Amino acid sequence: MHTHQPLIKLDGICFSYPGGSPVLEDLSFTLFENDRIGIVAPNGSGKTTFLHIIMGLLPPAAGSLELFGRVMQNEKDFRDMRRQVGLLFQDADDQLFSPTVLEDVAFGPLNMGKTKEEAIALSRKTLAYLGLAEFEEKITFKLSGGEKRLVALATVLAMEPRVLLLDEPTAGLDQDTKKRLIKILSELDLAYILISHEFDFLTATTDHMYTMESDKILVDEELHVHVHEHAHKVGAHPHRHV
Repeated sequence: MHTHQPLIKLDGICFSYPGGSPVLEDLSFTLFENDRIGIVAPNGSGKTTFLHIIMGLLPPAAGSLELFGRVMQNEKDFRDMRRQVGLLFQDADDQLFSPTVLEDVAFGPLNMGKTKEEAIALSRKTLAYLGLAEFEEKITFKLSGGEKRLVALATVLAMEPRVLLLDEPTAGLDQDTKKRLIKILSELDLAYILISHEFDFLTATTDHMYTMESDKILVDEELHVHVHEHAHKVGAHPHRHV
């Protein structure tokens, strides 16, 4: 039972894109300190929209949003709070725009008022933590998809957020990079919301899994991912269903 103040609280959120049917309708959600929530749902169910509303990138038509106990009412409120909420975009190319990796990672801390020396020191520390120390001078756009994804995560972590929002972080990653990402997330002392289609990844990185249906998040029931084996009449080999 949580008795402390939530980090994120959405209440009665409604949202539709222009000319479209509702994407989110009367959606409520709460994230507390140390919560690691996984969300798995079909494409088009509003998962990315949900994260963008938390960041203030999309304005809801109705409902209220609180971040760290403060009601978000305008862009200035969100501007102050975005320093504490790190969003990893679904496409790493949306996050990376500087010539070199070190410049990309230092951009956020510099924007937050750190000196150049402080920003570089923090960026180097973050890259080393992610096993990317040798990437400092690499040209960002020449990196592989998996490398870009980890560098994008570095740009978010260098901001020293209190909460992470991760939108399909395993998209395009090979197995080795996925394993690295699982290790990184399991060692982070942060609350986060993680959207993914991959049950194995969610099982390894989150404490609870929810789904989205009928424009709402089903937060009342935990999704129990199960694996079972059985034999079919056609085909002699037992196989697994997730």
